[in-house]
Amino acid sequence: QVQLVESGGGLVQAGGSLRLSCAASGRTSTYAMGWFRQAPGKEREFVAAISWSGVSTYYADSLKGRFTISRDNAKNTIYLQMNSLKPEDTAVYYCAARSERYYYQVPRDNYDYWGQGTQVTVSS
Repeated sequence: QVQLVESGGGLVQAGGSLRLSCAASGRTSTYAMGWFRQAPGKEREFVAAISWSGVSTYYADSLKGRFTISRDNAKNTIYLQMNSLKPEDTAVYYCAARSERYYYQVPRDNYDYWGQGTQVTVSS
């Protein structure tokens, strides 16, 4: 069983930055990790993913260059650095985990475990 707890959300002005963290409990060393978000009235969407080795990452096209995903396996924690934030980035951000066989895999969906989410609000 894997439990995920997000933190780091909050209120920020447009153009600002936030770093989200997701602390995992349980054996996640062979789990790819991802970030998703859900804005009010919209479906949940993929943001970024990282392989369990950390060598591979994948981003939603619209977020490339502004968001960076990383992980520290020694701390069982993944991060999402968000820069140049825009009001349309306002959403609840969720981290997710998925067991993967290969060290380079970065899944975009079908995750096994989810956190409870952290709210990010970007004011204009």
